[in-house]
Amino acid sequence: MNLESKRSLTTVQWLVCIMAAIGFAFDIYELLMLPVILKPALAELGGRTAEGALVYAPGSAAYLEWARTLFFLPAIVGGLFGLLGGYLTDWLGRRRVLTWSILLYAVSAAASGFVTTVPQLLILRCLVFTGVCVEFVAAVAWVAEIFDDPRQREKALGYTQAFSSIGGLLVGVVFGLIAYLSPRLPAISGGHEAWRYMLISGVIPALPLIFIRPFLPESPKWREKKEAGTLKRPSFAALFQGGLARTTIITTLAFGASYGMAFGAIQQLAQIVPEHIAVKKEMDVAVARAQEQATANGEGKLSPPKAGAMKGKARDEAVASVNIWQEVGGLVGRVLLAILALQIVGRRNLLRIFQIPALIAVPLVFWWIGGGFAAKGAVLPLDDEGSLIWIKIGIFVAGLFVVSQFSFWGNYIPRVFPLHLRGTGESFAANIGGRILGTAAAWLTLTLSSKIPFSFISSESGGTYSKLALTGAIVAAAYCLVGVICSFMLPEPKSEALED
Repeated sequence: MNLESKRSLTTVQWLVCIMAAIGFAFDIYELLMLPVILKPALAELGGRTAEGALVYAPGSAAYLEWARTLFFLPAIVGGLFGLLGGYLTDWLGRRRVLTWSILLYAVSAAASGFVTTVPQLLILRCLVFTGVCVEFVAAVAWVAEIFDDPRQREKALGYTQAFSSIGGLLVGVVFGLIAYLSPRLPAISGGHEAWRYMLISGVIPALPLIFIRPFLPESPKWREKKEAGTLKRPSFAALFQGGLARTTIITTLAFGASYGMAFGAIQQLAQIVPEHIAVKKEMDVAVARAQEQATANGEGKLSPPKAGAMKGKARDEAVASVNIWQEVGGLVGRVLLAILALQIVGRRNLLRIFQIPALIAVPLVFWWIGGGFAAKGAVLPLDDEGSLIWIKIGIFVAGLFVVSQFSFWGNYIPRVFPLHLRGTGESFAANIGGRILGTAAAWLTLTLSSKIPFSFISSESGGTYSKLALTGAIVAAAYCLVGVICSFMLPEPKSEALED
């Protein structure tokens, strides 16, 4: 290690890392928020039929249509505008684009809490994704270029990106806390629905930005070339010329494979957990306790809306608890990757350390959850009270091997694109690959789960959601296999230094 790598970070470097870490944390916070708020949001916004049934009842065709749309359309919009954001990052500078992208998704997220229709929620989620997709690219380029020493740069990128898993962990913690506190919070649209407060919490990253923004410098490497008039104009066409064509295509496909495992399987668990028998019993217990309290207070029988609110609260807390296990696993994986990135020279080898176990673990966990290993007529995991802890352990392992791969791309991509194309190249791989091809896995899982018969499922109560888990296993396996194949063709960076 040279002397520079032993030096402490300067105040400027600390500020850049702090702002990037906050941005990374709330990027994932916003993205992973949807699975936990989807059911209650559609239930409220869709309303009920004249007979009292939910218009968007979980598992219905209408529900699946909106679920697919909310998962995939914002990703497409965010990916396309994120692509433009990467270009603007190379043209206008890292700091300016990052600042406005954080403000965009924070304000849009806060406004989402006050929607009255599903289309309104969809529009605002598209704006949130746009801000998130742009922010990631600007932040990675900015952090990479603020450090000259390769080891300091690897550490900074590794540990700031680890805050993405802190953001994912916050989804579970904050949603659980909001579910508990929601009856005491100010009413929104006449109710105290936890999903609304959860969406509003997305404004948090904008608060420190207000105070830190005046002290944030531009990337010194970008600024020097810009002021000297030697900064080349970014171009999407240049990504597919010469040696960069292979880098762009393979990186995009492999990046998409990493995201596909997450959205095709892991992120669907929030839809599956409420159907677990232990969670259903906890929901019934919550209603019974509320009824006992109402009777003791002389209030009589609980109204259907209040009983539904009690069930929803118990459901939200259960989903939050499982989500925490997933994100703790992801955090462990990100930290492990940050450590190994300093020890393993070959980037291909580093990636495969996480890809190959993921290819085994993720499909097996979801195939088991769906009952794929159960004998005909046997009790499925969703109908077995004791299986919930094993589901949590399984999702911890899956999160460790999948989420860690997201940090890999933030470390790898800045080293394989030159400065004037760094934002553009990152945005193409992250947005076309991760945000569009990767999140398309959610659409595939939701669509195919309603069409594949899986005739060996014998559970009446969990059939729909067992199919969702089984389909997720298949989709995740396919995406991961593509990623492993791509890893053998992934170009190794030419040197530890960033290309000018």
